[in-house]
Amino acid sequence: MVTFIRQRLEFYLVILMEKPQIRTTLPGPKAEEILKKDEKYISTSYTRSYPLVAKAGRGMIIEDVDGNTFYDFAAGIAVCATGHSHPKVVEAIKKQADKLIHLSGTDFYYTEQVDLAQKLTQITPGDFDKRVFFGNSGAEAVECGLKVARWYTRRVKMIAFLGAFHGRTMGALSLTASKAIQKERFSPLVPDVTHVPYAYCYRCAFNQEYGSCGFECIAYIEHYLEKVVPPTDVAAIFAEPIQGEGGYVVPPPEFFSKIKKICDEHNILLVDDEVQSGFGRTGKMFAVEHWGVVPDVICMAKGIASGMPLGACVASSEIMSWPPGAHASTFGGNPVSCAASLATIDLLTSKLVDNAAKVGAHMLKRLKEMYENHSLIGDVRGKGLMIACELVKDRKTKEHAKKEVEKIIFESWKNGLLLLPCGKSSIRFVPPLIVAEEQADLALDIFEKALKKV
Repeated sequence: MVTFIRQRLEFYLVILMEKPQIRTTLPGPKAEEILKKDEKYISTSYTRSYPLVAKAGRGMIIEDVDGNTFYDFAAGIAVCATGHSHPKVVEAIKKQADKLIHLSGTDFYYTEQVDLAQKLTQITPGDFDKRVFFGNSGAEAVECGLKVARWYTRRVKMIAFLGAFHGRTMGALSLTASKAIQKERFSPLVPDVTHVPYAYCYRCAFNQEYGSCGFECIAYIEHYLEKVVPPTDVAAIFAEPIQGEGGYVVPPPEFFSKIKKICDEHNILLVDDEVQSGFGRTGKMFAVEHWGVVPDVICMAKGIASGMPLGACVASSEIMSWPPGAHASTFGGNPVSCAASLATIDLLTSKLVDNAAKVGAHMLKRLKEMYENHSLIGDVRGKGLMIACELVKDRKTKEHAKKEVEKIIFESWKNGLLLLPCGKSSIRFVPPLIVAEEQADLALDIFEKALKKV
């Protein structure tokens, strides 16, 4: 007990005190050796913005194999919600691993899976009976959403949005419309998926201005259902409440209520993809709560278990009433991942969701101040700690500044800050939800220094 308390104190001391330190040229000599092995043995399909070779993580810090340390404002692509190796999560993982690592919840029963399912039904929007399907990733959660929508409605067609990213497995990829290269040479995909424009107000597909647009993006969907496809053939509309890979696009507040109205009028399911935006990331447990909308199906992963592989799909008991054998996953809902998730949710609900809202508002304010001083920034947007700056070569033409994004991210890495791109020319800020304002300010100082240099 004394050891555990000391570990927690050390963890929080690291969170508050440790700062980035660059001790070698980047990449360092040890990193260079591993990069050569990676080039020989790892699939060429992966994307890396810069050659970081990680060795350890603690709180907000990532340490590379050469002893350089960085503030992590990527959080393993919005996964490490509680920071790296939070002692409460580590303790839960170790305790569970000592007891039971695997049994397969598709064939047997164990407490951790049932406890987590109960918790998820309690924290997700909607005051009705729900059931949970467990997988290992966001893509698997979306695959479940797609299959259960078809099974329940007995319809085959789906609507998704341009710019959407729902995963890369074949069903999820059919819903994805983020980058064409993700689909190159993989056709035929799952048929009967139609993509429509998202409410990306900074780059409106209809060249309208929010406030006077009349919501052409909604009218487009209504027109499609009237002229092209009978709504009785459409099973579901899949949507991210804030588009992730598409550029951290935040829709106007009325957008999702209008989508839900269309769904309710035609008995179409609204499937909410919270894979990147869920689990406190936006200052609410689930981003859709910002819009006051209760979806029919929610897909989740990433921040659910602080880095352990886990995904889940939650729907009403009526929707998820399919028969035994209809869908399953050998590793889904693994006991160790479930234990990590329960510890993660405890931390999120105790204070970290509120911290995301507080520090996120502080970061948005600072980034909007940078907007006033740096013409390279075309737009600043976000909710909580899901924030993006979209860079443009010219604010009037809004020409994408893609190479400038690459240079700024690389320059930030050289100065101790890990960032990732999104969309065509945006930089995202998705630190662990433990981040303090002082750390956010230091990270933004590094970012602005890189911005000035580029």
